[in-house]
Amino acid sequence: MRFARLAPALIAIGCVVATAAADATGPRSITDVRVQLPSLDQVIRVLSLRDYNTAVVVIGVTCLGIASGLIGSFMLLRKRALLGDALSHATLPGVGIAFLVMTAFGAEGKWLPGLLIGGAISGGLGVLGILAITKLTRLTEDAALGIVLSVFFGIGVAVLGVVQKVGGNAAGLESFIYGKTASMLFSDAATIAIAGGAIAMICIALIKELTLLCFDSAFAASQGWPTLLLDTLLMVFVVGVTIIGLQAVGLILMIALLIIPAAAARFWTERLTVMLIGAAVIGGVSGAIGAAISALAPRLPAGAIIVLVAGAAFLFSMICGPTRGVIARAWRLIRLQRRIGRQHLLRAMYELSEEAGANAASFTTEQIHGQRYWAHGELRAAIRAARRAGEIDMADDSRLRLSPRGREAAWRVTRNHRLWELFMVTHADIAPSHVDRDADAVEHVLDPAMVRELEAALSEQYPDLRFPPKLDAGIA
Repeated sequence: MRFARLAPALIAIGCVVATAAADATGPRSITDVRVQLPSLDQVIRVLSLRDYNTAVVVIGVTCLGIASGLIGSFMLLRKRALLGDALSHATLPGVGIAFLVMTAFGAEGKWLPGLLIGGAISGGLGVLGILAITKLTRLTEDAALGIVLSVFFGIGVAVLGVVQKVGGNAAGLESFIYGKTASMLFSDAATIAIAGGAIAMICIALIKELTLLCFDSAFAASQGWPTLLLDTLLMVFVVGVTIIGLQAVGLILMIALLIIPAAAARFWTERLTVMLIGAAVIGGVSGAIGAAISALAPRLPAGAIIVLVAGAAFLFSMICGPTRGVIARAWRLIRLQRRIGRQHLLRAMYELSEEAGANAASFTTEQIHGQRYWAHGELRAAIRAARRAGEIDMADDSRLRLSPRGREAAWRVTRNHRLWELFMVTHADIAPSHVDRDADAVEHVLDPAMVRELEAALSEQYPDLRFPPKLDAGIA
């Protein structure tokens, strides 16, 4: 059953691999399905950028990926990841209208700078539409994005229908929807590099202002910062990156280059500057590798391959990222559970020693087990962890005792537990019978600063807080 579910995906992957391998040796008949991997000479030729067209494409999409990663990071932190999707669709009417205008004046209708200017104007109108809907109505921003996306894309499709019926060489204009990287000219790559570089430089120059806007726009407004202007400028950056990416990956896949590199970089760091660098690197490398793979397999569309490479980078980052990756989070959770179990063991032994007095310095596992509830196997795991940490040792074959280091740690965690219990009873007016579970969770995360605050809050009522009393010892 499981294989049957995976069969369609495996067949699709096999077809892609077969197509790539068959294309590696050059143009073939569409009925030729022989699988041939690219030769070493072909790989070296692509990696060394010996072919002029390959070099142009790689440079162009690399610059696009870098600019997209930078802008996408701010959009992700601003919680407007789908804004690029709406604005990319909003550029389509401008591309079609620009073609009609240039054709009407006898110019080359597919002149890229002219098409990009038209797309920029249309995208700018989309930005104004989103701002107007959100500011003048009670509709939410996601509703405004959906309205602008659908209306402008509908207008764009209608304009392209008109373009196909009028005179002029309109063939290939639909590549702005799906992208056609392989047809990129040097002038196209230069336009992408110059525009992308300018956007990136302005973005870096305004990094302080954009950071404040993304993390706390309300505070920025209260301090007199022009948040509306900064917000509009950020949208203009998105429009700029989107229109220069139309030729490379198309407006449908452009949203992937804005979101995926930034989202992938987020798994590696908590610092904004490192995230910006990481997103730019992931975007640029994804573009270069995707263009190189497309050069080795001409039948595969470069735009889609670039997005797939970026998706692979995201998947790797999601699993292996040291800050927010799945493995790192799972390992931190395991370590936290071990630390909590070990501290529960230390507190149980400390409280047993308090009850038994100086006559009992070691305890059996049965005594410890009766001190609190332990999940299956939790006590054994806690004992192993505490022994590895040097906090307990064996008094004999069946009895455990606290080491000097363990006694200090046990006193500290028990004290934190009781301080929090006393605080909840005296300041939150919670019954003593209800605070133990809450204190059981909080005691593990109290840092020295918080402990000092608790001491200050309780010092008047309880002068001796080095050994706080237990609630069941007459404290109410």
